[in-house]
Parts: sequence; C-alpha cells; structure tokens
Amino acid sequence: YMHLMFEQESERTMRSAAFKKFFRDNERWLVPYAQYSYLRDAYGTADFNTWPSHREWTEAERGQLSNPRTKAYKKLAFFYYMQFELDQQMCAAHEHAMARSVILKGDIPIGVDRTGCDVWFEPHYFNLDGQAGAPPDAFAANGQNWGFPTYNWDRMLADGCQWWVRRFRNMAKYFDAYRIDHVLGFFRIWDIPVDCVHALLGQFSPALPMTKAEIGSYGFEFDEERHTRPFINKWVLERIFGERALDVAEKYLQPVAEDGTFRMRPEYDTERKVQAAFAGKDSAADIALRDRLYKLIENVLFVRDRKRNYLYHPRITAHLTFAYAALSDDDKQRFYRLYDDFYYRRHNMFWYREAMKKLPRLVQATRMLVCAEDLGMVPESVDWVMKDLRILSLNVQTMPKEYGVRFADLSKYPYRSVCLFSSHDMPTLRLWWNEDHEVAQDYYESVLYHTGAAPHPLPGWLAREIIVRQMQTPSMLCIVQLQDWLATDERIRQADPTGERINVPANPFHYWRYRMPMTIESLKADRDFVNSVKEIVGETGRY
Repeated sequence: YMHLMFEQESERTMRSAAFKKFFRDNERWLVPYAQYSYLRDAYGTADFNTWPSHREWTEAERGQLSNPRTKAYKKLAFFYYMQFELDQQMCAAHEHAMARSVILKGDIPIGVDRTGCDVWFEPHYFNLDGQAGAPPDAFAANGQNWGFPTYNWDRMLADGCQWWVRRFRNMAKYFDAYRIDHVLGFFRIWDIPVDCVHALLGQFSPALPMTKAEIGSYGFEFDEERHTRPFINKWVLERIFGERALDVAEKYLQPVAEDGTFRMRPEYDTERKVQAAFAGKDSAADIALRDRLYKLIENVLFVRDRKRNYLYHPRITAHLTFAYAALSDDDKQRFYRLYDDFYYRRHNMFWYREAMKKLPRLVQATRMLVCAEDLGMVPESVDWVMKDLRILSLNVQTMPKEYGVRFADLSKYPYRSVCLFSSHDMPTLRLWWNEDHEVAQDYYESVLYHTGAAPHPLPGWLAREIIVRQMQTPSMLCIVQLQDWLATDERIRQADPTGERINVPANPFHYWRYRMPMTIESLKADRDFVNSVKEIVGETGRY
C-alpha cells in the first residue's frame, strides 16, 4: 500500500517546502537510515555482517545519496517519503491530543538491535562483544538476556552524549512525557558474554570487581581454578541428571584428575555451543537435557571481570548453585557476607556518580516530563538520583520496593511517581489474577478487605474496584492498560485473557502480538463502557 502511495504522491510531496525542510532538519540520520533500509531489503536480511558490500556506513557517499538528481537518491526516495509521512502523522496526532488536554507519553528503550541501523551507522557507540540483559528476579530465575549490545559510555560521554540528546530532542516533537526503560542501565548494565544463552554468568558494568586479596579478607579461601570454572563431580551430576548422569559424563564431559572432577568437552563448553548442538531437537527430553547442561556450565561461584581477568565478581544467585552447596558451613557464611557486600553496599556511591555523568544531560535536553522504570535489583543510589533530577519513579503494587512485603501500600506512593497495576512487560490484571490463586486470595483479603473465596475468573465488578483503588493513589500519573479497562466490562473483553499479554521480557521470541479486539470506532460508540470510564475518572479526580 505504501509503495502505491509513493508512486501516486511522492513527486508532488517531495517537491514541497515541508518535505525539503524535513529533509534538511533530519538529514544526519535520515540518509544513513534510508540506505540501510534499502540495502536490508535488497539483500534480504537486516544482518549487515552478511551483506556482500556496504557492511558499514560510508560518509563519503552522503552527497550522492542526498542529491535529488542522482540515481542513488532515487533508490532511497521511498524511505525518505515514508519517514516524512510518519513525521507528519505523528505531529498531527500530537497537536490533536494537545488541543484536547491529552498528553502523549513516549518510550525510550534501553537497547538497540545489534544488526540495526544505529549500530551499522555509528558502531563506535556500542560494545558488540557483550549482550545487555538483567539479573534474575521473581519473574525470570535465569535472568534476562535481551541480546542488545551494551553502550560504549566512554565514547558517548566524550561528545556530551549527543547520540542520546538527538534522540530525546526528536521525540519532543511528538511527546510531552517519556519513560526511560530500565533506568538502572544508566547506573550499570547487566553485561552478558556473547557465548551465553541465560544471563546468570553476566556481571554489572561498570563495576568494582574484587581482587583475590579482597576475597580472602572475608576469610574465604579462594581457589581460582575451582571457583571460576564449573564445579562438576559425580555428586553434582547425580543431583542434576539423576539416572542419566553416567551417559552425560561420557558424552559431554572429560575427566580433569583422579579426584573425580570433570570439565565440559571443548565442543560443549559454552551455552551457545550447547544450544547449537541441540538445534532442531524439540522433544521435552531434549529440551530438559539442554537446560540441565546450561545449569552445569553455570555452576560457578565467581566470574572473571570481562576487561581485567585478574579481578572477580561473585556469580549472581551463586547461593542457589551446587558449587555453593558443596562448601563448608563456615565458607558458606563467608561467601554470603562478601556477596551481600558486593551487590548491596560496595557500589552505591560509584553507581551514583556513573548515573550523574549521564542522566542530567538527558533530562535537561528537553522540556518533556521524565518518568523512569526503576524496577528490579535496585541499588540505593537510584532513589538519590531520581530525587535529585525530579524523575518520576514507577510503582507497581505487585512488585513492592519494600523488602519482605507482598503488596505495596498504595497510600504511600510518592506524588512524583507513576502508578501501574500492569505494564506491557507484565501479565494483565486478569492474567495475574489467574496465575496464582493463593496470591490472588491474599490480595482479595488483605488489600481489598473481602471475605470468603476470591472469585475466578476475575469478574468485571472486581476489576473495576481494583482499578479505582489504583486511580486513588497520590501518584502524579496513574496509567491503566487498555486490557485492564476492558476487564471491567464482561460484555466486550476477550473471552480468553491469555491473548492480552503484550511482551515477556525474559523470552526474546515472544513478540508484541497483542491487537485490540475491537476497532477504536466501535469502542467509542459503546456508551456504557465510555460512561463507566468517565465515571471512574471523575470519581477519582483524574481529570
């Protein structure tokens, strides 16, 4: 359809003063983007590393690609036209919203694809020898491996974070507020080796890794060979593989010494090698064996620092490994003490300074209201920076920031915050209610103060009550997903709530497939639903 529009409209459109101004204002990124898009389509893949030519942007070609009289320009004209039309539509939508006192909130994702245009155009801003992700949490026991390259912050800071500033200023044309996805990444990112599938062998970057002497100062007898390599012996194999232990040892391992310890065979000594060996094997038994081999590779107490291999990080959640279980009781206590210090005290001021090198430049780049997703393994310094820079925090009742609490107290949310029950990265209200009946029952009694058995599936009247309570919080903003609004009306919500989930961050193959189950026009015409929403907004003062 867009190609037909291009054929019909482009000649007139691209002669207009508006298009010429758009091209001048955006030429820096627009020309490389258009060439990347043309080459991607011509070669049939976004992976520029496999292209027969043009595997990186060549600045010398910019003149030809920017001149409307050249053949090179004409090849890219469709992409110039597309971006102009998108800009016009986004600006029109923004103006329409502003005229009705509606603010639009944009999103700044923490990462970019390693084969995307940003990396192809300006590779010096990225570290391609690692993968960004997140350490384990209640939703992902193996952590999250997003596959994005990490940022080369030394290079970005050298030019005043211009890559980020330009991005934010461009967004300001379309939005009044924005969310910084995974703001923790501006303090430190979870950096995972490229040969890993899971995130458990990652490390925070930047960080203050430990020397052998520091590890020893806790009374822990550090053995570099034993504690940084997978700890594998007969006992570990039996615990992980049960009756298949001998078969696994024969095929995937080789003996190290007479002490009964093993190491992975070279062809299986990384998770990516194991993943490749099991490619196409989709039976439950094969998947279980593959995942247990991953667990074997992850069975270490320390990981070496990626840049300085004489320094060490305690492996995240190492206390859940068999390597930890094999320690003496005294060594377990010593290790846990150094682990606790490392992850919860050692870096507070260091990460505060790191964030303050970056975030003030970005916050001050535009007049947009700044919100941040500050969930996960949150260091104490995050709160200091958010308050210093007046960034709105994110509060989710089912992910409380107080240790040992199951549900956050809505009345204690700070004004400078965004209140959510669910987000695009989480189960919707109905899905959450179905996930764990014991948790839902606790919420029904301790938060909603109802007695008796919690109803399942979630009835519309109860969904409405939950949303009203969210809207009554002191938070400056309360955002309710469309799916949760629809949950209040059993006439129009989807019959099966499993189709409501937008994204599963721990699963890079769970694409954003959600679609509204009705058109905007039909929703607008449903006066019962519209009036119900109006009533809730009026009742809670959220005008």
